[in-house]
Amino acid sequence: MSEDNKRKRVTVQINKREYTIVGAETKEHVEMIAKMVDDKMQDMKQGNKHLDATKLAVLTALNTMNEYVKLKEDYDDLVTLIEEDE
Repeated sequence: MSEDNKRKRVTVQINKREYTIVGAETKEHVEMIAKMVDDKMQDMKQGNKHLDATKLAVLTALNTMNEYVKLKEDYDDLVTLIEEDE
């Protein structure tokens, strides 16, 4: 494995719990993603204070995937427009 692809361990905190993430991404990248997840969970918690951690995590995942699918559809539409112009 090259140095860039070497698996690294990064410990992050999400929803007041520690998680050790193992992967090839940089520490800064993992910390950024973890902060985004934590921020999203805190936003979801504000509107749903009664949710337990599991339900909060599932709703956060659903919301995040919804945003991802919309962005992917927008990207695909843009790629189609670019290809049509070529």
